[in-house]
Amino acid sequence: MKIDNRLTLREVVGEHLIVIQGKTDAELSKVVAFNSTSVMLWNHFLEKDFTVEDVQQRLLEEFDVTEEIALN
Repeated sequence: MKIDNRLTLREVVGEHLIVIQGKTDAELSKVVAFNSTSVMLWNHFLEKDFTVEDVQQRLLEEFDVTEEIALN
């Protein structure tokens, strides 16, 4: 999989957010808030192909967690 290059992670008032615009004016926008772990993963995998196992491995490298916790 790959992160959609149309999405941009932005910092707004200390929060990391992605705003997903609706396709039409009638559709609402969606805001996704990121925590520090999701920001780290986003930045690491931006513009790279990756698998769930790649994400698991990155979490194992960064944190002292079990393989099961990293996979979940």
